[in-house]
Amino acid sequence: MHDLALNPIAIALGPIKIHWYGIILGTAALVGLLLAVQEGKRFRILPDFFMDLLLIGVPSAIVGARIYYVAFKWEDYRNNLSEIYRIWHGGIAIYGALIGAFIAAILYVRAKGYNFWRIADICAPSLIAGQMIGRWGNFMNQEAHGGPVSESFLRNTLHLPDFLVNQMYINGQYYHPTFLYESLWNLVGLILLLILRRRPFLRAGELLVSYFVWYAVGRFFVEGLRTDSLCFTGPAWLEGLMKALWSPMTILFEPGAMPPGENVRISQLLSVLIVLAAIVTVYVRRKKGYAREHYLDPLVSSKASDKRAGGEPGSTIQPNEQGALQHDPNDSV
Repeated sequence: MHDLALNPIAIALGPIKIHWYGIILGTAALVGLLLAVQEGKRFRILPDFFMDLLLIGVPSAIVGARIYYVAFKWEDYRNNLSEIYRIWHGGIAIYGALIGAFIAAILYVRAKGYNFWRIADICAPSLIAGQMIGRWGNFMNQEAHGGPVSESFLRNTLHLPDFLVNQMYINGQYYHPTFLYESLWNLVGLILLLILRRRPFLRAGELLVSYFVWYAVGRFFVEGLRTDSLCFTGPAWLEGLMKALWSPMTILFEPGAMPPGENVRISQLLSVLIVLAAIVTVYVRRKKGYAREHYLDPLVSSKASDKRAGGEPGSTIQPNEQGALQHDPNDSV
């Protein structure tokens, strides 16, 4: 029963191999695109706008994910620079991917004359849906797992089906399916975002902030179970703070091992900083009046001549009683 792990290669045609990881990531990107395109229709943004955003954002995310990982593992690469671009050997980080994607998105959205916060709100459900699906690529590769557990824990405590239990048997040991924990957390987050974006109180940028808070909280607790975290040696007070925040998990779980001499997980620290920054951002934007617009308000490009992405020049779009957006010919900018 211990040789039933799934083959990470989906299709092999001679030297050409197509991995499940790539197929799953492609599916994640497609689902995210469809969600954004569908929501964009409410604001009369043509699908090409989001397709171009995806074509720019995905390569930027890959580059950002790799740079982030290499930067924190520089000692492994400084004497072997040719390994830096060999991303297929492993070594990417989701927070780096978000940084790369957001830099590219800011430049693209501004070039199109849109408010970045408004477009980012539309794309927030796409981001968490993509991460929800993408984690199953880690499942196929038997990577990004947590610490050792018993087979009984997986079968009798978590009640996982055989294909999940078998895939978590790696080199003679069963491990925490942290990919599953994060994927399920993101599924709940996706549902919450889809509900939240129809609430009339939601201001511009706050759906994106909600995504970051939800993802960061889940990532903080799941990260503590993993054994492949990027870590560093921090001061005792910081180590104590991270342990105290994670301590509710110790009721059921043991934390994953960290490299010898290192005591702070970078993703956990970043998660805490993101939550704090999110709270400050919402407060400041509301206090200073930077978030006057609501999510459901009309959305138009400042470049009124750009018909391809924003609809008719100078037009606005008003919500009807059911929340659907419709053009008001008597309004103009």
